[in-house]
Amino acid sequence: MRIRYVRIAFQIFFFALFTWLVFATWITRLEGWPVSLFLDLDPLVLLTTAITTQSVYSPFHGAATVGSLGLIFGLILFAVTVVFGRVFCNWMCPYGILHHFIGWVFNRRTMKDRYDSNRYMKLQHVKYYVLVFVLGAAVFGSLQVGLLDPIVLLYRSFSTALLPVVDAATRGGANSLGVEPIYPEETHIYLGGWFIGFMLFGLVAANLVIPRFFCRVLCPLGALLGVLSRFSLYRIHRDPIKCTDCDICLKGCEGASDPHLDLRKAECFVCFNCIDDCPEDALSFQFNAPAWGEIKEADVPPRRAVLAGIAGLAFTPLARFSGKSGKAFSKEVIRPPGSVEERLFLERCIKCDQCIRVCPTNVLQPALGEAGIEGIWTPILDMKVGYCDVNCTLCGQVCPTGAIQKMTPAQKNGVDEYQGKREQLSIGTAFYDRGRCLPWGMDTPCVVCEEVCPTSPKAIFSREETITTRTGEDLVLRRPFVDPKLCIGCGICEHECPVTDERAIRVSAVGESRSRDVKEKDHSRSLLLEGQYSQDD
Repeated sequence: MRIRYVRIAFQIFFFALFTWLVFATWITRLEGWPVSLFLDLDPLVLLTTAITTQSVYSPFHGAATVGSLGLIFGLILFAVTVVFGRVFCNWMCPYGILHHFIGWVFNRRTMKDRYDSNRYMKLQHVKYYVLVFVLGAAVFGSLQVGLLDPIVLLYRSFSTALLPVVDAATRGGANSLGVEPIYPEETHIYLGGWFIGFMLFGLVAANLVIPRFFCRVLCPLGALLGVLSRFSLYRIHRDPIKCTDCDICLKGCEGASDPHLDLRKAECFVCFNCIDDCPEDALSFQFNAPAWGEIKEADVPPRRAVLAGIAGLAFTPLARFSGKSGKAFSKEVIRPPGSVEERLFLERCIKCDQCIRVCPTNVLQPALGEAGIEGIWTPILDMKVGYCDVNCTLCGQVCPTGAIQKMTPAQKNGVDEYQGKREQLSIGTAFYDRGRCLPWGMDTPCVVCEEVCPTSPKAIFSREETITTRTGEDLVLRRPFVDPKLCIGCGICEHECPVTDERAIRVSAVGESRSRDVKEKDHSRSLLLEGQYSQDD
């Protein structure tokens, strides 16, 4: 039996497993599934987060979790690569499998073009520059691995682009076939998801120009595994006595690793196509093969690699000159409950958007420019779209790096098993725009915000006031107020506000529990008293 059939079986299994875990991240299917399995096995995530945080995150500290196994499992892939080479890229990586499948389905090249397109090209240097850039940025505490890491990129694409499309489709004609929507209550939308979707489409479509374009040219994880594969114990070996230089081995070479010459170990995907295609049996997968038949090192000019590293080192300070990235406090950036302080958050968040997909109310959205260049695609709360359920802690359960700490609903609501009630966790504070509020600005009765406020006692209260209208009539109105000591910033008041174009009550990050500069809820009250913020903001 040809080895490629065994590989195809592995590819189907791992892609099906990835897809299942993506769907299992949904709220009703989360129980017991390690939904972050592929992220936990990603050695580039392990390496970069270890650099930014000087630690390896483990999810087993604190509250119990089912979503993540821990980044230490990334060492498994290190070990596999050192033994077998870049076997992950073509046997297990769901993103690589997707590119392989698309390239196979839409391959319309002539036989000569196949040979030519699978020869090594200098463009394959680029992924090593991307890797060095990411590592350089990590040294200065900016975690940008999620921009092009294949596992993170595919998680994000599924979360914000593909699943909403599938969900919308099941609400149309497909629903008559008995297909259940992903989200039963309403379709989830993600701001900026269109760009993430087109990015995925563009990278996949690039396979029509260069086979496995992303894997060969851009993938930083592939570059890391390529560096490790120089130490691999097994590799493809060519017997020059049997070889007739027919170059047929190039026909299906996925990595463009030149198996017809000295094998480039850093580029070989160990797909075994060359072994299956060779008519002379001149190729074999050998342990400790002779060194004369290989090129171990990646063919990368050192000066250009140094330049890429300098660019990565310079990225963090340049990005923070924008005035948004990495600030200890920004009233516009409302992070999920349990998030660590902003600078630490940017050192941990890999932009996988697992938390966004698992959120049942759709309040979590991928940031565009709100958190600066560093924070693009990191999760923020948009109260116009949804609100934070006071009893939901799913975002922390699925976070693989600890950017969102794991907690129980009791801990989120300030209930300690041993000490009883304590202060609730806060993600912000609500403020009124009295010029837009119906009771304040238009003399119209409305108590929606007070009715939906979930805290006990309620953070929103009202006072009856008698006003005189322009016609001289006396009108008794209940006008709402916010108690900043009780408000937790859940945003249900903003989400339910009947003034829909621009809400009359809006949540700001003022008073958030996570910030080093705004630790206590009493501080939000002092800000109000000092006049830095007012209820008219």
